[in-house]
Amino acid sequence: MLNGKAYSQLDVLCHQIGGRLSGSTQAAKAVEWVKNTLKESATADTVFTQDLLVPHWVRGAKEVAVVNSLKNKKAVTLNACALGGSIGTDGKPLTAEVIEIKNFEELKQLGKEKIEGKIVFYNRRMDPTKINTFNAYGAAVNQRWAGAMQAAPFGAAGILVRSINPAMDDFPHTGAMGYADSIKKIPACAVSTNDADKLSNMLEHDAKLKVSLTMNCEILPDAPSQNVIAEIKGSEFPNEYIIVGGHLDSWDLGEGAHDDGAGVVQAMEVINLFKKTGIKPKHSIRAVIFMNEENGGRGGKKYAELAKERNEKHIAAIESDAGGFSPRGFFMEGDSIKSEKIKSWKNLFEPYEVYNWNNKGSGSDVGHLKDQGVFLLGLMPDTQRYFDVHHTSNDVFKNVNRRELELGAATMAALIYLIDQHGL
Repeated sequence: MLNGKAYSQLDVLCHQIGGRLSGSTQAAKAVEWVKNTLKESATADTVFTQDLLVPHWVRGAKEVAVVNSLKNKKAVTLNACALGGSIGTDGKPLTAEVIEIKNFEELKQLGKEKIEGKIVFYNRRMDPTKINTFNAYGAAVNQRWAGAMQAAPFGAAGILVRSINPAMDDFPHTGAMGYADSIKKIPACAVSTNDADKLSNMLEHDAKLKVSLTMNCEILPDAPSQNVIAEIKGSEFPNEYIIVGGHLDSWDLGEGAHDDGAGVVQAMEVINLFKKTGIKPKHSIRAVIFMNEENGGRGGKKYAELAKERNEKHIAAIESDAGGFSPRGFFMEGDSIKSEKIKSWKNLFEPYEVYNWNNKGSGSDVGHLKDQGVFLLGLMPDTQRYFDVHHTSNDVFKNVNRRELELGAATMAALIYLIDQHGL
């Protein structure tokens, strides 16, 4: 808490580089910044990179979504943004009637007769009764990811999706969506939670209202990029690795502060903390800064692929990709005996208000190591505010608290120390 670099580094990442979508010039600039920062700090024994190709999707000019109602006779502009990976509307408005549904079952019940030629409006809320908001997110996010694929076979012209957000506000949330080569591609756009309710209310009074949707996004050829890795060599087991990571890419709407600039600087901070305290780890410790978590996961896949090729032995892998909020515990995934050993250290963390060790899971980047028998973990910060900023223009540096960010880094460093000293 006295010697932390994470907050000042996040300031630079957010304000000098900003949003870092894979394939963009900002993402390339961020890779260079991480490499140079790690080398100049001299906290790691070695810094190296892994080359990979990443998807390159471009948003283009700001999206426009306008509601036109014959009954209201007044155009209403919605707060909207394209979902990541969506096609555009070919430079002209896509205008169609809207049909509101909650889930894919309703889509099938309505059938092609009622769907064809219309814009499908998925309006399913995150469940507010789920205390851990990641559980609510997991139950709602399929409408964003698979909504276009599900609606297109019924003849839908496009889709609108309620932002995956428990709060009521005017910030539309982007995020990855998927297409299948065998299914027609249709435009996919998110609307803010306030405007989702507004549109729903308007549909109650005019079932024939239309939305005009203009989107200028396009998919470009894959672009070269890199993972960046900083390593402290182990004193007893240099060929056995404990890794901590975050992903450098972010969506383009904000500064990528919580998602996942926080995880990046926390992983870098773990290396810094080991050096500052003079601890010489038994195993090699790596901070892995992954590229392309948001719309492809290719950085995590590349790291796992190379680890397998080189027959590297990984003891554990921890990811921070749930925001820079106060740490509350860890997600865990793997051997139950190892889980119980980690839980036996719980009392050491409770004075720091880190108490929740019962959630299953890890992180999408480190998850690619699962097939190699690696014990996986994810830092679990307090979840209540994360989805207010997730994938929005509101994910900015000013919304990150310094102490919360630094506590998260220190919590991961402490757990890595225990795993390094006592094994799993």
